[in-house]
Amino acid sequence: MRRILLAFVLAIFSFLILPNLSSAAVILVGPTTGTFTVGSTFNVSIFLDTQGASINAIDISLLFPPDKLQLVSPEVGKSVIGVWTSQPRFNNQAGTIELQGGIPGGINVSRGLVSNFTFRVKAVGQAILKFMDGTKILLNDGLGTNVLFQSQNAVYDLVLPPPGGPIVASETHFDQSTWYSNQTAILKWAAGSDVDGYSYILNQNPVDIPDDISEGIRTSVAYQNLSDGLRYFHIKALRNNLWGGTTHFALKIDATPPAEFPVNIVPDSRITRRDPTIVFLTTDALSGINHYELKIIPLDIQNASSTSGIYNDGLFFEATSPYLSQLLNLGSYDVIVRAYDNAVNYREETQRLDIVTALFQFVSNQGVIVKGWFTIPWLWIWVILALLIAGLGMALWRLTKWHRTLDIKRAAKILPYHIDQQLSELKKYRNKYGKLTLWFLIFGLAAFLSAHQAFAVSVDLPPPLITTLSRNISNEEIFYIGGQTDASNIPVTIYFQNLQNGETLSETVTSDKKGEWFYRHDSFLPSGNYVLWAQDRLGDQTSPPSPQVQISVQSTAIQFGTSRLSLETVYLVLMIVLLIAVLILAAYVVSHGVKTRKKHKALMKEIKEAEESVRRGFAVLRRDIEAELSIVRKAKLTRELSEEEKLKEKEILKDLDAVQSYVGKEIWEVEQVESSS
Repeated sequence: MRRILLAFVLAIFSFLILPNLSSAAVILVGPTTGTFTVGSTFNVSIFLDTQGASINAIDISLLFPPDKLQLVSPEVGKSVIGVWTSQPRFNNQAGTIELQGGIPGGINVSRGLVSNFTFRVKAVGQAILKFMDGTKILLNDGLGTNVLFQSQNAVYDLVLPPPGGPIVASETHFDQSTWYSNQTAILKWAAGSDVDGYSYILNQNPVDIPDDISEGIRTSVAYQNLSDGLRYFHIKALRNNLWGGTTHFALKIDATPPAEFPVNIVPDSRITRRDPTIVFLTTDALSGINHYELKIIPLDIQNASSTSGIYNDGLFFEATSPYLSQLLNLGSYDVIVRAYDNAVNYREETQRLDIVTALFQFVSNQGVIVKGWFTIPWLWIWVILALLIAGLGMALWRLTKWHRTLDIKRAAKILPYHIDQQLSELKKYRNKYGKLTLWFLIFGLAAFLSAHQAFAVSVDLPPPLITTLSRNISNEEIFYIGGQTDASNIPVTIYFQNLQNGETLSETVTSDKKGEWFYRHDSFLPSGNYVLWAQDRLGDQTSPPSPQVQISVQSTAIQFGTSRLSLETVYLVLMIVLLIAVLILAAYVVSHGVKTRKKHKALMKEIKEAEESVRRGFAVLRRDIEAELSIVRKAKLTRELSEEEKLKEKEILKDLDAVQSYVGKEIWEVEQVESSS
C-alpha cells in the first residue's frame, strides 16, 4: 500500500511540478557582439530556444538606437512562426521592432529562427539591441503562460572606416573615442612626396567625401571656437591629377559642465544625527558623468581644529551617492560636491549642514528625551495627560452643574430669597392701601417672563513625470510608482537608492500610446529610506533625471490584520490622539463656560428688572401711605385725635418707615446676594 501511495505521489509530482521547472524559454540576438564601420550594413537574427517546452506564440519588442542604426531590410519569410497574428511593425524614428505571431500545434526547438534584419550603420559609437519588458514567449498549455526565462541582448561597436587617404593625427584631440573640453582642434596629416594637394572638410557627417578643389599642400589645419558635439574631419590627397581615398577622423568636444544639481542632506540640512547621509546626482548631455568629489568644511573654530581624517586636509575626495559621513561634532559645516564629466568639466554645488541637539526625541522603549538633558518616561507622560484630562473633566462637570442650576432657576421662575420676601411684604401692604401697587407690579414683572422666553429662542528629451507613488509604506506592502512621458512607447528606467546601505536598484518599463507608464515591485522593499528618480530613453538619447522623491519603508512591529505599525508610530499616534482630546476638551470647557456666563448675566439682568419692579411698587405704596397720613394730619389740625386715631397714625408712620427702607435699597446689594448663593 505504501509503495502504491508513493508511486502515486511521484506521478503527480512529475506531472505537475517537473514540466513547470523545465518551462523556461530563451530568446537571443545573433551575433551578440561585433564591430562595424559607418556606412556598412550587417545582418542580425533573432533565435528562440524553448528549452524542451512546447511554444505556440510569441510577442517580441526589440529596441535599437535610431541615431546610430537604420533598419533597411526586415525579413520575416523564413521563420518558425507559422501565422503572424499582427503585421510586423518597424519604426526607424523610434528605433523599435514589434513581432507577434503564433505556431499552430506548438513547436520545440533549440535554435529556431524567428526573423532576420539588415541594419545600416549611421554613426560611430556603441549600439545596443535590447528586448523590451513586454516581450513574451507563451507556453502551449491552453493558458497562455509566459515562460520567457532569459533574453540575451547584443552590443555592437560602430567605428569609422579605415583610412583611405592620408594618415591623420591631432595633438589636441588625439583619441577619437575620448571627449575633450578644448574647443580648438589642431589636425595634422602625413605628407606624401608625390602629392599635389589636399582637399578636406569638417562637418557632422561621419562618412563624407570632400570636393575636388585643392586646399593647397600644407599638412595641418586648426579650427577654433568649435561648439559642443561630435564632428568629423575628412581629407583626401591629389596625386598625378587623381584623387585618392578619404580618411575620416572624429572630434568629440564637450566644453559644458554637468547640469546643476541639489545636494540633499538626509533627512534634513538641520539634523541631530552626527553621521548624516549626503545625496547628490546630476547628468551631462554629451560626454556623461565620470565621478563625484566631495569636501566637508567645518565653519566653527573648535570643530576646525578638532576635526581629523579626510575632513581636515582641505582636499576633495572621491565619493559616491549616497555618502554616509563620518561622525561629526555639533556645529555648522559646508558640504561641497563637484560633479565631473568625461571631458573633465565639473560643476560645484554647496549645501549648509547644521548638526544640533534635539529638543525632543521619541524613543519607543524609554520615553521623550528633552534637549538631550533628561528623559521623561512614557509612564509619566501618560499620568500627566491623564491628570490633565481628569482636571478638565472636573471643570467641565462643575460648569455643567452650574449651567443646569441656572436653567432650573429660570424655568421655575425662582427669585432670590430677599426679592421673594419683599414680594410678601408688598402683598401685605397692598391689602391695606389699595390695588394700584398690584397693577404696577404685574406690569414690571412681565419683563422677567418675556426675557426668559426670548433667551430660549436664540501642479532635446524632457525627463519623465512622476504622478503616482506609494510614499509611506511598510516592509509588508507592495511598492508602486507611475507617471507620464512626452513620447509614447519609450523605455522608462526607475532607480531606487537605499540611503542606509547605498544599494541602488533599477527597473525598466515602457510607456503606452498615451505616454503613461506604471511599475509595481514584485517583492517587498527592505525597511529604510529611499530616494527615487526616473529617466526615459529615445534611442541613445537619455533624458535628465526626474526630480527626486523620497519614500520611507517602515520596519513594523505591531500588526492589525494586514497592516503593521512601528512602536514609535503607535506611541506618537497615541500622544497626538490624547493631545487632540485634551485640546477638544479644553475648547469645550471654555465654550461651555462662556455660554454659562452669558446665561448668568442674563439671569442677573432679569432679577434686577424684577427687583426694580418691586422697588417701584413700594414707591407707589409709599405714596398711598403718605396720602393716608396726610388725612390723619389734617384731622389733627382741627381737633384732638382719639386714641384709635393716634394708634393708626403711629402704625402708618411705622409702615412708612418700613416701605422707605425697601425703596432705598441699591441694585449692587442684589448682585452680592445672588453671587453668594
